[in-house]
Parts: sequence; structure tokens; C-alpha cells
Amino acid sequence: MVERVIAACDGAAKGNPGPAGWAFVVADATGAPQFWRSGPLGHSTNNIGELTALEQLLAATDPAVPLEVRLDSTYTRDAVTKWLAGWKRNGWKTAGGKPVANRELIQRIDALLADREVTFVYVPAHQVDGDPLNAVADKAASDAARLQQAAGGTAADLPVPDPVKAKAQRSTRPPSSRSTAGSGTGSTAGAGAGSAAKPAGKGAPRTLAARFPGTCPCGRPYAKGDPITRVSTSWGHPDCAVAHT
Repeated sequence: MVERVIAACDGAAKGNPGPAGWAFVVADATGAPQFWRSGPLGHSTNNIGELTALEQLLAATDPAVPLEVRLDSTYTRDAVTKWLAGWKRNGWKTAGGKPVANRELIQRIDALLADREVTFVYVPAHQVDGDPLNAVADKAASDAARLQQAAGGTAADLPVPDPVKAKAQRSTRPPSSRSTAGSGTGSTAGAGAGSAAKPAGKGAPRTLAARFPGTCPCGRPYAKGDPITRVSTSWGHPDCAVAHT
């Protein structure tokens, strides 16, 4: 029986859009890192960095070996596990009839996923006791974006993740109703009247600073002060807005 391979991939963009990069780290079945790779993307977006990291990981691993992919991008995970089939049926159009963003990248990933066993596992980023492989991929992608240089190596020279500080305990509010990604419903408590608009990059959705904590339609929460934008009929993470347009 062939043992599975465990891997993590991540993308980064300094400014989103801005200097961007991608990275992945491949481990054995026990989670021990074996090798890693990273690369620059010039001026690009975080979503393109995340998708490119997955594409590069799939291309660098044996399709005959089961693969577990750990990633902190719900957009990338949902694009290939939830929305891909519908996009293909609709002629690569969203439910709203618009062209699918990053279509060529997603099509290449779709081809690489064909006839292989791949499991996607979402892991939260930047956690004190977070996933160690994700932390390495995050650091490598960030370095690639910042330096605009390709890099790679083995377990002997893994990038060292930056320390993560424990967050101060927040006072909690009663939980709002949650919704699954793609449902088009969710809490609107996070926006509130009078929220200051934040400048958005060219082509990026217009964002506001959340006045209260809330929950994105993808199911992940956002905190007071986090940037949020319209996601379908609710409010949520700017990255999630791409998949709902």
C-alpha cells in the first residue's frame, strides 16, 4: 500500500495586488518535511498566489501517490472542491453570468487533479499552535513576494516562520447565524452605518472597516476593524467576494 504524502501550499501578495509569490512544502506520511519550493509572481493578487502554489505543488508530486493538501485559503479550497463542477457546466461562467476569475489557472489545476487522490484540509493561518507545514509555506511565500526570488531546498534548510504572538482575549458577543459558502446569506452586523471606506487597489472590491464582529458567508468570522466587503447579499472577506461575482 502506497502511503500518502502530506503537503502545504500558500500564496502572498504585499498589498493585494502587489509584489506576490507562492510556496509549498512536501512532507512524508508522518508530517516530517522533505522538500520545499517557492517563486515570485511580480505584481499580482493573493488569490493568484494561492492558486499558483497549488498548481506548482500538484505538478511537483507523484499523481500515483495519495496527497493531503493543507491550505489556509478557503477561496482556493472551495474553487476546486465546490464551485469547479458548476463553473464547467456553465461554460466557465459564475452563477451571475460573469466570467470566472483566474480561469486559466483553475483549468490547469483541474487537469492536474484528474485521476488522482487529493484531499484538501483547511488550516487557520498565523496561529500560536497552528499547522507547522502551513507556517513554513506561509513564510516561504512571503519571502518570495518580498524578495521576488525563487528558492527551495530540503528539510535541512526550511524557512523559519516568524513568531506568532498570542492575541489578547476579546469580549464576546452572542454568535450570529452562520451560513455555508455559496449560500448567499449571512450576518450583516459587521458593516454598520458610518463605517469608514478603505481605499482599494485597482480591480479590488471596495472595502469597509467592520464596526462589529461578524461572520462571512464562507463560514469564517471577521473581527471588529477587519476589512470587509459585500459578498452576495451579505458582508464578508474581500477574497470571498471574487467567488460570488
